[in-house]
Amino acid sequence: MHRRLLLTLTALQGVSAYAYAAERPLIAAAASLQPALEEVAALITAQTGIAPRFAYGASGNLARQIAQGAPFEMLLAADEVSIEQLSEAGHTRDAGHVFALGRLALFAPRGSVLDPAGGLEALRPLLAARRVQRFAIANPEIAPYGRAAEQALRRLDLWEVLRPHLVFGTSIAQAAQFATTEGAIGGLVAHSLALSPALKARGSFSLVPEALHEPLRHRLALTKRGSEAALRLQAWLLSPQAAAVFARHGLQAP
Repeated sequence: MHRRLLLTLTALQGVSAYAYAAERPLIAAAASLQPALEEVAALITAQTGIAPRFAYGASGNLARQIAQGAPFEMLLAADEVSIEQLSEAGHTRDAGHVFALGRLALFAPRGSVLDPAGGLEALRPLLAARRVQRFAIANPEIAPYGRAAEQALRRLDLWEVLRPHLVFGTSIAQAAQFATTEGAIGGLVAHSLALSPALKARGSFSLVPEALHEPLRHRLALTKRGSEAALRLQAWLLSPQAAAVFARHGLQAP
């Protein structure tokens, strides 16, 4: 009898483990979070058996896709507005939670005439000398880091004079790619991306003073499609362990 009970318990444990391994919630996430979430995903799977699938993009685009019926179970946005709009329209379970604070960074590829150590003011003499060909930012209409970039440039009265030279990425990740392309002197990117091995190997950066733009408060929320696995995933992402991982990627605790 004891042997049968042991075999039954073993079988149930196997079913439970299989069920956890089969839980693969589809999560929409801001492109700035990709380096951190790649590390987080491995920890989540190892500790919970949940294997989240992440789709990256601009927060505004992802929110619009959710509103149009995309099968995402959670949105991790680089702002609060995207979540607020979804919540007000009834697409999320609640108003969500702020889980991290981002920073904007001025990046320049190696060999650029732009020295990030001089901050955004370093753009002024380059513009006067007509040495700026292209400068990359994310599209302010859909990307929170793009809005922050526009705000910072406007605060310093650089927006109008720099505008003819701007190239817009559809996400902050694409803006980071544009900042490293031939002819670009640099761009404004997420600190989390500037810290990534890909960008660190190709240039240098400095942080933009936070006073120049609205706070980049990253908020997450479960959609109405959110499963039990997504709920457990949310709890993990709001844990001190997750906060420590985010901090290593330039995303501070709120």
